[in-house]
Amino acid sequence: MKAYQKYFTTKLVWFLTTFVFAFLLNFILPRLMPGDPVAVITQRVTQGMTSQSGAQAVYQQYAEQFGTNKPIWEQFFKYVVNVAQGDLGVSFSQYPRPVADILGASIGWTIALQFPAIIVGWLIGNSLGALAAYLKGGFDKVLMPISIFVSNFPAFGMAVIMLVVFGVNLRWFPTSGGYGFDLIPSPTAEFVWSVIVHYQLPFWSIVLISIGGQAIGMRSMAIYELNADYVKYSRFMGIKDWKIIGYVFRNAMLPQITGLALSIGTMVGGALVAEIIFSYPGLGFTLLNGVVGQDYPLISAATLIITVMVLIANFSIEIIYGLIDPRVKAAQAD
Repeated sequence: MKAYQKYFTTKLVWFLTTFVFAFLLNFILPRLMPGDPVAVITQRVTQGMTSQSGAQAVYQQYAEQFGTNKPIWEQFFKYVVNVAQGDLGVSFSQYPRPVADILGASIGWTIALQFPAIIVGWLIGNSLGALAAYLKGGFDKVLMPISIFVSNFPAFGMAVIMLVVFGVNLRWFPTSGGYGFDLIPSPTAEFVWSVIVHYQLPFWSIVLISIGGQAIGMRSMAIYELNADYVKYSRFMGIKDWKIIGYVFRNAMLPQITGLALSIGTMVGGALVAEIIFSYPGLGFTLLNGVVGQDYPLISAATLIITVMVLIANFSIEIIYGLIDPRVKAAQAD
């Protein structure tokens, strides 16, 4: 028990240290971007104003409100206090809309897109990888080259191919948006059908990218387990093959489950490319708009959410593995 407490404390220290550095970079990096977002807001508000002094007064007012006229260290401490109170600030590009409202509206779209895509890709990929390891022969020879080819596709490449083939050429699905631009979100059959149709291209672009890597990983682990000593010994003892295969694939699934947990933990950031390519109204598209509009609060809040979810996913997996994996327990005892 003491060994596990030491293991847990070590992982917690690393988690907190990484979070502090990530939080610091999350604040600093957006502010290193060239340009002045306050000047953009001032220009938008003072259109038609001929008085330079009036425009300057408006600029000073917004600079004071957003705190951009203060030293960077003072801005940082104010940011820490605000985040600790759950205040993510006001958007520069969509002023005066709160950042929390913008992210609240977009995260739901991202989770609805990414979570089912992760599960479907994981199930299909692992099933194909297990069959390739067990059946071998022609199935394996066909599956492996296809899996390697697909897994090496960049996410934006698959999204663009799907868009061009099924959206532009065949015109089976719309190429952008989360629903028809002429519709207002409402619980009607027309709106629901529009959401389903717009959902297909980004969903399947994510699924296809994940299948290859999952199949390769599962095949490698299954082959390793099938050649393990306990499998040979079990067969020598006359244990039925179907029972042995059950243990083999259960052991082979451990790292795949880790990959699934990491994918779920990082799903907020995982669909960024697909959302940007298809202009899907999720966190990725929102983050892109924030970068284009030099929206410091929006960029910082979006990247902070992604960072926290990745860290929590990694930390949770390591803690759970420390409890259930005998090899980690043995290492703790040593």
